[in-house]
Amino acid sequence: MAETEVAGLEERVLEALEMFRPMLQADGGDMEYINLDEENRVHLRLTGACGSCPLALMTLKMGVEQYLMDAVPEITEVIQEE
Repeated sequence: MAETEVAGLEERVLEALEMFRPMLQADGGDMEYINLDEENRVHLRLTGACGSCPLALMTLKMGVEQYLMDAVPEITEVIQEE
């Protein structure tokens, strides 16, 4: 992928994450964007209440990942970083 395509894809990812962020913040949590890798996987760190919640992985996969993959179809997966 060309550098401009990657930058455009990353910008769309960041916009989608900003749209999802209030849902996490409503429960005292948040997320930190780490990066977008060469396989179009988004790496995130859940913070606040979400960082220590036993349901964090479910929130990440069933919430953030689904939302992001719908908003930006090129995304293949969302990975939680510690």
